[in-house]
Amino acid sequence: MGHENITEFILLGLFNDEDAKVTCFVVFSLCYIVILSGNLFILLTIRGSHLREQPMYFFLSYLSFMDVCFTSTVAPRLITDLLAEQNTISYDSCLAQMFYAHFFGATEMFILVAMAYDRYAAICRPLHYMVIMNRQVCYVLLMASILGAFLHSILQVFIIIELPFCGPNQIDHYFCDIFPLLKLACTDTSLLVLAVITTTGMISVVTFIALVISYIIILSTLRTRSSQSCRKALSTCSSHITVVFLFFLPLIFTYVPTADSVSNDKVFALFYTMFAPMFNPFIYTLRNTDMKNAMRKMWCRDTRFEGK
Repeated sequence: MGHENITEFILLGLFNDEDAKVTCFVVFSLCYIVILSGNLFILLTIRGSHLREQPMYFFLSYLSFMDVCFTSTVAPRLITDLLAEQNTISYDSCLAQMFYAHFFGATEMFILVAMAYDRYAAICRPLHYMVIMNRQVCYVLLMASILGAFLHSILQVFIIIELPFCGPNQIDHYFCDIFPLLKLACTDTSLLVLAVITTTGMISVVTFIALVISYIIILSTLRTRSSQSCRKALSTCSSHITVVFLFFLPLIFTYVPTADSVSNDKVFALFYTMFAPMFNPFIYTLRNTDMKNAMRKMWCRDTRFEGK
C-alpha cells in the first residue's frame, strides 16, 4: 500500500507551554551532555584498563555505548524541537528514527539479560565461571543481542510500511514510535496494536520477570557465602537490579497498555530514553570498587606524574 500522499509528519512534542519549553530545553540539554560524557567516560575507562578482560565489564562497555546511541536517536531532535516553530520530520526519517530507537533499545534490553546470566554464572557456578563465560561466549551473546534487536526493529518498520497514511499527519509524541504512527493510519489498526502489545509488550514483561527471578536466585545463593564476598556481590547485583527496574518499568507501561494512553507514553518514554541512560553511569560507578579503582588509575595518572 505504501504511505500514499503523506511525505512528512509533524511531531507535537511533549507539551505546548512556551515557558516550559525553554526550561526543558536547558534541562534536557544538560541531561544529554551528562549522558554522553558519563557513558563515554565508563566506556573509555573499561577499554583502557584491565577491566575489559572481565565479562561483566565487557557487557557494561557495550551497554554504555548503546545508551549513547539510543539517546542520540531521540534527544537531539527533542532538544532542538523545543525551540522550533514547527517540528516536521520526513516519512523516511520518521521510519529511520523508529528503527534505530527500537534497535538500540532492544539491544540494550538483551545485553541486560546477558549481564544477568554473567552474574548468575559468577555467583552460582564460580568454579566453572571462566569456562561458561569465556570471551567467545561473550561475543556470541553480544551478536545474539544485536541480531535479536535487528529482527525486532525491522518488524516494526515492515508493519508501518504496509499502512496507508492520508492525513492527519500530526504525531502526538516527541519522536516517531509505532503506537503514535498506528493511530494515524487510514485503516483499522486494532489487530496490529494487539500484535505490537503481545510482541514488544510481552518481550518486555517476560524479560523483566526472567531478570527479577534470576536475581532472586543469585541473592538467595549469596546467603551461604562469607560476608566480604557477599557484600561485593550484593553491591554489583544491586546496581544491575536498579538499572533493570529503571529501564524496564517505563518500557512495560508504554508497550503493555493500549495505544490510547499516548500522552502518558510520552512521560514514560522520557524515563527510558533520557533518565535511565543518565543515571546508569552513576549507578555502575558509585558502588563499584573495581570501577572506582580503574578510574583512579586511568584518569589520575597524568596528575600524579606531573606532581613528581
